[in-house]
Amino acid sequence: MIIYKDVITGDEIISDSYNLKEVDGIVYEADCAMITEGAVEVDIGANASAEGGEEEAVEDQAVKVNNIVYSFRLQSTSFDKKSYLTYLKGYMKAVKAKLQEQGKSEEEIKDFETKAGAYAKKILGSFKDYEFYTGESMNPDGMVVLLNYREDGMTPYVTVWKHGLTEMKV
Repeated sequence: MIIYKDVITGDEIISDSYNLKEVDGIVYEADCAMITEGAVEVDIGANASAEGGEEEAVEDQAVKVNNIVYSFRLQSTSFDKKSYLTYLKGYMKAVKAKLQEQGKSEEEIKDFETKAGAYAKKILGSFKDYEFYTGESMNPDGMVVLLNYREDGMTPYVTVWKHGLTEMKV
């Protein structure tokens, strides 16, 4: 299995156990699922009626969570369009610097910048449809994971910047 970490913060963002699909050569998308967490029923073997007591009513602690958000402990955050654009410019500069550190060619970096700019316009075009998540460290300089819903309105999916990830084999 490969876990993808944020190149800026080192936070675990996603893994290849989710069906990652590359889009426009710049981002990965992965469908999510809503899962139920909690609600563990424990039988301690006591019989309340035989012991003359009443059974204690235990509140069901089950909650529906997004499997990717939950698994990677992503933290919800919010942006307005202007603040997201400001964040994105700084983030793309940091990713470009990482690409240069990695010895990527000028051509590869130019390709990254072109594709990132085009995809950013796509995001801003449907900005109100997105939810935003940071990595576990909540470092404001790190990647912001985008969550949206497919055309069916029911299937959530996340979008992560391909060049902002580094692979860690497990």
